[in-house]
Amino acid sequence: MALPLYDNQPTRRAPLVTYFLIAANVVVFLLSPIASIGHHDESMEQRKCEQVTFLLKYGAVPNELLSERQNPVPEDVTAACHPKPYHKRPWLSALSSMFLHGGVAHILGNMVYLFIFGAATEDRLGRLRFLAFYLLVGYIAAYGFAITYPDSNTPLVGASGAIAGVLGSHLVLYPRSRTIALILSIFPFRLPSWALLAQFFVFQWLSLGDSQSQTAYVAHIYGFVAGMIAGFLVRRGTVARKSAALSWQ
Repeated sequence: MALPLYDNQPTRRAPLVTYFLIAANVVVFLLSPIASIGHHDESMEQRKCEQVTFLLKYGAVPNELLSERQNPVPEDVTAACHPKPYHKRPWLSALSSMFLHGGVAHILGNMVYLFIFGAATEDRLGRLRFLAFYLLVGYIAAYGFAITYPDSNTPLVGASGAIAGVLGSHLVLYPRSRTIALILSIFPFRLPSWALLAQFFVFQWLSLGDSQSQTAYVAHIYGFVAGMIAGFLVRRGTVARKSAALSWQ
């Protein structure tokens, strides 16, 4: 795998929405029980209980998304943690789950990709359209995962599905851009962005058979493909507007 460091696609204005999304993800992570900041006086069992109940409450549970009903807290969690009752709207959990992460490495990897590839897509779409696009592909990724695994009761968390959509759109909108990346996380190398983004997609596809992994590769694929479709629609609209303008000259 290659880790991107820089993309050479120029932008006309500061990517404020991209910066906002990164800041929101970082703040939510630091305030969540997952980061365990301010919880040093608690036992390991208490900390784990807070994390589990937090993810059940705010994560997107596939079975809940399809049934639109909140599931009872699992019996083993109830017996061990005695969580307080909570009310959950499953369709909103697909939104909240986009701002949750399972650890430092998880959020760091996601934010690096969003920072490098989000700016150009935001510049092309405009700020409000980019925000709507980001949230839409995030929903598509979450519900796509739920449709693929309808019986799953494991909370889905992370911005990966939405960010995969950003990568897919970048692949279509900027096929000639170039990226500086670390090959094998050690050697810096300049390569076409399409090569880096294509290897991301291929890696997700090849990893589908890994039953031991907790990574939602299917959600990444749904997000990536949705992003590519959106990219093609944007390109088609741009070509149509240019043709219309030329016809009036």
